[in-house]
Parts: sequence; C-alpha cells; structure tokens
Amino acid sequence: MSTSDFTKINSTVDFFETQFQINNSQVFLSELEGKDLQLFIKREDLIHPFVSGNKFRKLKYNLQEATRQQKKTLLTFGGAFSNHILATAVAGKLQGFSTIGIIRGEELGIDLDKTLAGNATLRNAVAHGMKFEFISREQYRNKTSVNFLKILEEKYGDFYCIPEGGTNELAVKGCEEILTTEDNEFDYICSCVGTGGTLAGIINSAQKDQKVLGFPALKGDFLTKEIQQYTDSQQNWGLVTDYHFGGYGKYTEELIHFINRFKNETDIPLDPIYTGKMMFGILDRIQKNKFPKGSKLLIIHTGGLQGIDGFNHRLKGKQKDLKIV
Repeated sequence: MSTSDFTKINSTVDFFETQFQINNSQVFLSELEGKDLQLFIKREDLIHPFVSGNKFRKLKYNLQEATRQQKKTLLTFGGAFSNHILATAVAGKLQGFSTIGIIRGEELGIDLDKTLAGNATLRNAVAHGMKFEFISREQYRNKTSVNFLKILEEKYGDFYCIPEGGTNELAVKGCEEILTTEDNEFDYICSCVGTGGTLAGIINSAQKDQKVLGFPALKGDFLTKEIQQYTDSQQNWGLVTDYHFGGYGKYTEELIHFINRFKNETDIPLDPIYTGKMMFGILDRIQKNKFPKGSKLLIIHTGGLQGIDGFNHRLKGKQKDLKIV
C-alpha cells in the first residue's frame, strides 16, 4: 500500500466502504521444488497498517451495526499485544467512535507509562484514543457474563460490545467476503485460526469441491464447536492442530528462523503468533507429501504484523540474539 493510498483511506468518510482489490501472489520456495504444487498468498495484510486482514473483515459489519444503533462508544476485550485491540482503536477513530479496551492483566495498569514504553500495541491504541481498564485474569474469564457486562455499562454508559477477537455473526459475514470468484480455481484454502470466526467465513464462502484447512494458534479441541456454530454443517474443512508450537504466543528458535528466511526469500512478512505458524505447517505438510500432486493452494494472510514489535521486545528480554527482521 502506497503512502497516497494510506492518506486516502484515512480521509475516507466511511473507511469500511473502501473497496480493496487484494491480489494473490504466487510464492516460489526451495521446499516446492519437484513437488508439482502451486502456492499463492492472498495479501489481506496490505489492507491497512493496523486494521488489516481479518480485523478489517470482522469489524466492517460490526461498526456499521454500531452506527445503525446510534452508539457512540465501542468496548472490547483483549490481551496486552492483541491485534484486535489496536484494530478496534484505529477503526473506531476513523469512524468517529470512542473506544474502550478491557485488557487482561491488572498488573499492566500499575505503572501505565512503563507498560506503554515497552508495548507498541497498547501505545498505538492510546495514540488513537482508546481508554483502558486492566482487570485480573480471573475477572477476565467473566467477560461474556451478563452481570459483568452490566457492571461495565454502569461504569461506562451505553456502548456497543465487540467480543474478544471480534468473532460474532457479523464478523463471520465480513470474513465471507475474503474469497472472490477468482479464488474458485484453488483446490485448498488455508488460514490460521484464533477464535474461529475467520475460518467460519471462509468455509461458508468456499466452493463445495474446495478443501478448507485451518491452522490453530491455540492448543485444545474446543475450536471445532466454536466454528461449527457459524457454519451450515459443511464437510469440506478441517483443523490441522500440529503447529501451535506449544500454545498461544509460544515459539521456538526454529520458528523465528523460518519466518526470517521466508521473508528473505519472498519479501512477505509473517507474524510469530498466527501466520508464521500456519506457513511453517503448510510447508512441512508439503515436504511430507500431504497434498496431492497438481494441487493449487491459496493461503490467506490475515495480517497481525503490528505485533512483531512487541514480540521482539519480549525476545530482547530473553534471547537478545534472536529477532524477527
């Protein structure tokens, strides 16, 4: 995205009415040599520096609904490095909403200046007008309870609530727009999975003869039920659960080196939480001949690149010689 495009977007009256033409870029890697496969990436990460990829898709209809309900404030939930938190802050400002972020981890609010100094995600959210409330992990587990939401309403007044990660029926509707008719030629559609809303939208819009594969960033089998509640009993999808690297936010040196090598060879950046793990898994499965010869694969780049700065800050405190470039 050029500087002029970014300026145009920020001056648009309705950001979510902007039409994005997302190209599919073919990827050439040493792992593909002799495999008789074609690999393409849909660069949804180029939609916007902060409201990118699936965050744009998930917020689109939610913010339109908030406008329809004449709400003035958006309230949502997330962790300290949440792509969704920052995307909501930026999108809210672009659309004229006040924003409130309920952040997991009450210790982060003890010295907010120190927290912001070491956390680009929260720092940028504040710069876009978001106000925070830091709560304990125990309180955070109640984020969907009626009583907890009532307490928040008594404190902050009337607001439009967007769930953690942004996933709800309106988010799935937005994610159904990721695929276009031009994507009907692909045999496999691959996406990383967080809360499941993005994959549900892709499943709903994929052709019946296409196979949709989701690569969860979290451990556990709960995601299948989460996804099924937003789909109509389709059978053309599955979860590949072998590449979470220990769970959400976990990593290995091998993963970091892979992300850096991938960018060096393709000029496409990946994040270590979602897209990096997915791409590692896809290429590993290609090496193990898990895809039929002649297959054409489309990988959805869901964005999340803003989190690299925060991740590198974590690495600096643990392994100073390790960094995502």
